[in-house]
This record gives sequence, C-alpha cells and structure tokens, in this order.
Amino acid sequence: MEIQTEMLRKLKTRREGYSLDRAFYVDADYYRQDLEQIWYKDWLFIGHDCEVPRPGNYFTAQVGDYPVVIVRDRQGAVRALHNSCRHRGSRVCTQHKGSSAKLVCPYHQWTYELDGRLLFARQMPEGFDPAEHSLKPIHCETVGGYIFISLAEHPMDFRPFRETVAAYLAPHRLGETKVAFESTIVEKGNWKLVWENNRECYHCAANHPELCRTYPEAPTVTGVQGALNDPEIGAHWQKCEAAGLPSAFKIAPTGQFRMTRMPLINGAESYTMSGQKAVRKQLSAGVDADGIGTLLLFHYPTTWNHILGDHAITFRVLPLGPELTEVTTKWLVNKDAVEGVDYTIDELTHVWTETNDQDRQIVEENAFGIRSPAYEPGPYSAEHEGGVMQFVEWYSSFMLDRLQGGAAHLSRVA
Repeated sequence: MEIQTEMLRKLKTRREGYSLDRAFYVDADYYRQDLEQIWYKDWLFIGHDCEVPRPGNYFTAQVGDYPVVIVRDRQGAVRALHNSCRHRGSRVCTQHKGSSAKLVCPYHQWTYELDGRLLFARQMPEGFDPAEHSLKPIHCETVGGYIFISLAEHPMDFRPFRETVAAYLAPHRLGETKVAFESTIVEKGNWKLVWENNRECYHCAANHPELCRTYPEAPTVTGVQGALNDPEIGAHWQKCEAAGLPSAFKIAPTGQFRMTRMPLINGAESYTMSGQKAVRKQLSAGVDADGIGTLLLFHYPTTWNHILGDHAITFRVLPLGPELTEVTTKWLVNKDAVEGVDYTIDELTHVWTETNDQDRQIVEENAFGIRSPAYEPGPYSAEHEGGVMQFVEWYSSFMLDRLQGGAAHLSRVA
C-alpha cells in the first residue's frame, strides 16, 4: 500500500506536459503496479486469427507472470487458455507455435481437448474428477482479424473497441491473410518508454532515414494533434471514404484506442525504399483503390498497426521486466501471395526492420539516461509530441482511477 500511496502522490502532483518521474521507468515495485492495474486488467492484443487457421493450430505468449496459449478448437472457435497444467503446473505447450490434435503436457502426459477439457490423467486415485481439472480459460475476443485477451476475472467491456474499429478493419479482411514474416526484439527499457518513442516523429528525421522516405513527419499524423484542420489529411479521408474505406479520426473517450487513415508522402504506396508496393497481390480483394496510405490502429498498452493496400504491419508490446520490453512485429500479406513471386522478404521487411532496430537503440539510450539520479522530468514539445503527451495522460488517468479503486466498465462474465 505504501507504493500505491507514493504513486498516487506523484501522479496527482505530476507537472502536465512533462515526462514521468524516474521511478515510473525503473522501479520494480512501480512495474508490479503496472502489471496488476493495467496488464492484468485490460484487453491485450495477443495475435491474429490467421495464425491459427485450422483446429489444433496454436501459439503461445507470456504476459507478465502468465503463460498463455491461443488455440483454435474443433468447432472453429479461437480460445485462450492458461498454459499451466492442472496437475503440477508445468507448461503444456512449450513451443512458440505449432499444431496438435490434443494438448498434452510433456511432464506426465495429462491430455487436454483443444477447448481445455481434461481427457486423460494416468493412474489417478478413485474419485478423481477430470471435469474439475480443465485448463483455466482466459477471456478472448476477436475483431477484424485481431485476437484480444483479458486476464481479469471480470474483464472490461470490449464492445466500445469493437464498435469503433470493426468498420475500419472490415475491408482489409485480415482474417484472410497470412504472416509472411515475424520478428521479436527485446528493448532494454520500460514499456512506457517504448510507447513514448512510438508516439512522436520529433526524432524521425535524425534517426529513421528509411522510414522517412514514405512516412510523413508532420505532427498531425498522430491524429490527436491538428489532423482535423489539415487540408491534405482531410482530402485524403474524403477520397478514401468515397472508395468505401472508413478513414476519419476516431478516438475512445478514455484515449485508450483510436483509428485513422493517413496519407504517405511523395505518392508512396507502401513502406519500401522505392515507395512502390512490396507485394504484387493486394492485401484484400475488398480494397482495389490505390493511394490509400496507411490505416493506423493504436490500442494501449499492447499494439500499434499500419494497414496498407498491399500488406499490413502489426506490433505487439509485452513487458518482460521493469526495464525490459518485448516488441513483436508481424508482416501480413494476402494468403494467396507467393514468396519469391509476389514479394521478397527483404523488400517487404527492410524499412521496419531497420526502424525497429533504430528505435531499440533510442529507447535503450533513453533508459540509460533515466537511470541517472540526476534525471528529472523534462518538458515535451507541444508542437511535435502531442501523441506522447496523450499517452502519458492516458497512463496517468488510468493509474489514478485504478489505484483509487475506480470501477471500470465491466463486461458480462463469460
């Protein structure tokens, strides 16, 4: 409780427009509160339903202390389960991804159906009831090709997010795509530093030469800062919406998630060194217009996304420790696109592979400096860092509410 009281005091006295106090980025007890109050209560992007196209396909992830497995069951539903055997707790699925007719714990071969029901436990005593020892379920929702999970016993209401993003995502048919390439990097910095770096392009010109060939540095691209008054963006929205693509900026009242479609620069079609498409086959048969720019989707604390005409790039943030963050990037293409014919991995991934590594270095240098006892919160640029300010405001407001026992809007218990 002392840590909660200390965090409340610092959040209440936080200077608006300034970065957070040092402890929010380095302290292990503050990090534990982030896990308990945000990561274990909110909806988290975990992956795509195209990653589990058939019954028995699964992938695993680690959220704080919780190992989880995402699997498609025999009825075709996507399920999330705690990846902890009900015998003695061993992980049941130990690989990053795979396919199996049953989920079998490698320790003592307890065997589970794809929906988590325990089917077989060898030589257990009389009276043992398999029905009482199923894998524990995790709340799971899908929308537009995205899978979200909530570790909370009573999750927040998912409907506002679904109602905001479904129409934007629908034309791109991400459920009909495949992951052409996936990379995971570990950044030696707090998860909030990863997000703060992402939420501005104040640093882009000096650090991202590849990205700046196609992605605009204008502060209005964040959506939260003057986009409604930018004539170029307004014209882009009008053009795309006339083609049946919802585009105008929308943000949740809480600031937790938002969507908008933004133009690329110099007539670029995709994130490539040439600005030309990286994939010959369109991402979706439902989108045949050119020059649609990038559909941006943000959902704190786990994901930002770029959905283009030829492919999509999705990012997942997961905390590994007070100063350690995992960032997974996936490049999605049309499921019928053929590597070496319709695209090459190098051209598809080059810009964001370079950008990710540059951002990793930036975050790690930022974290290195914040460790200094001489660090104190500094002012954000109101012109360029409105997106960062909005993220920090979201974090501060959510933590204040939860540390003070505020009641989130809950969904019906599944």
